Amino acid sequence: MSAPIIRVRDIMQKEVLSIGGMASAKQAAAMMRESNVSELLVAKRNEDDAWGIVTIMDLIKEVIVPGRDAESVHVYEIMTKPVIAIPAQMDIRYAIRLIQQIGVHRAPVEDQGKIVGMLTLSSLIRDHDIL
Repeated sequence: MSAPIIRVRDIMQKEVLSIGGMASAKQAAAMMRESNVSELLVAKRNEDDAWGIVTIMDLIKEVIVPGRDAESVHVYEIMTKPVIAIPAQMDIRYAIRLIQQIGVHRAPVEDQGKIVGMLTLSSLIRDHDIL
């Protein structure tokens, strides 16, 4: 008998915080700290735009290490865009492979054109008994 299929929607983090691209790196860092998250989805400017993502590592590499002023750096300057969204109904085994192949640790989860969650490799190991 085969094991039941675990879908991305079954284990994703359901709370996704977003920020605008014009926000400062300082605002992004404060939002991450207050919410205890390591990434923020960067909102689309319009329907034809793509989603972006800004992470703690972006803040470290692009603001802290070079010594830039976090109040004068905009999120759009340091974010990754576009991001690949993982379908909510995808088998988790394929989603993990996809994330590893593109070389990221997290990806937004999409269902019917809307972002409904976030899939992170660290939360898979820490919070779920799937391996």
